[in-house]
Amino acid sequence: MGSWHPESPARLQAIEDQLIASRISSFLDYRQAPEAPEQALARVHTDAAIALIRDNTPKSAGSNGGDHFAADDERQAGYYPIDGDTSLNAWSWRAALRAAGAAVAATDAVIAGELDNAFCAIRPPGHHARPSEPMGFCLFNNVAIAARHALEVHGLQRVAIADFDVHHGNGTEEAFIDDPRVLMVSFFQHPFYPYTGAQPLSRIVPNSVNVPVPAHSRGDTVRQLIAERWLPALEAHRPEMIFISAGFDAHREDDIGQMGLVEADYAWITQQLMAVADQHGQGRIVSCLEGGYNLSALGRSVVAHVKALAGLD
Repeated sequence: MGSWHPESPARLQAIEDQLIASRISSFLDYRQAPEAPEQALARVHTDAAIALIRDNTPKSAGSNGGDHFAADDERQAGYYPIDGDTSLNAWSWRAALRAAGAAVAATDAVIAGELDNAFCAIRPPGHHARPSEPMGFCLFNNVAIAARHALEVHGLQRVAIADFDVHHGNGTEEAFIDDPRVLMVSFFQHPFYPYTGAQPLSRIVPNSVNVPVPAHSRGDTVRQLIAERWLPALEAHRPEMIFISAGFDAHREDDIGQMGLVEADYAWITQQLMAVADQHGQGRIVSCLEGGYNLSALGRSVVAHVKALAGLD
């Protein structure tokens, strides 16, 4: 999106660098992300939302962008703006397909027993993408697409989505609003973008446990709220699989938010979710990268998260 934009390719390189530096790469099974079929996208997104991204991908000489190009001058110039923070470039369609495809493929592999669990190091992120429109850096809602795939293709009866990004996952909540098969648990800084998930600005959603926290909240506060609010709801729901919207922008070093989590907090949260998954869902977890924009903090936090998933703590 240009050098000014925090959602950059350097995020994935920072993660890879830290995984190598931590010496846990040899314990991991790396897989390439396939492209998601449009049928998988359509289980969450409207035809118009899919077409907006597919048909407005700019044309760029030599790019590996989508096959569907618009011809006006603005799109030929390299970017198609969706909102003030979200644009399409020549690679956006294929990148978005692979981000969603990674989540779907990981779901297939975990349910098949090929993998114990999976972390998808993907971009663009997804949890703000509404069924009807992309927004907030997000094009397709990767976690929602994976969860719906588990329900509709694999026949699971109950799944949970845990979102620990600094922002509320408004798109994910909207995708499953009033669907009793899906429980969403989240904490997020409030008030903060996208200004959803907290009363009185939002409606009460029966299958969501939203835990808004004020700026500068630290890990001990978040851990207590998770123990008091998330875990009882998860135990009652008995999810057969857990999906994680793994945003690391609540880290104390990340300037996009104003919260105070550290790597140990992400490891602890992951361990709590693993305990629920072990009890009710055969340990099945698929985690997808959302936010996290301080490169050093992002890489270290992902290592803590992946180490916990891999049982290497």
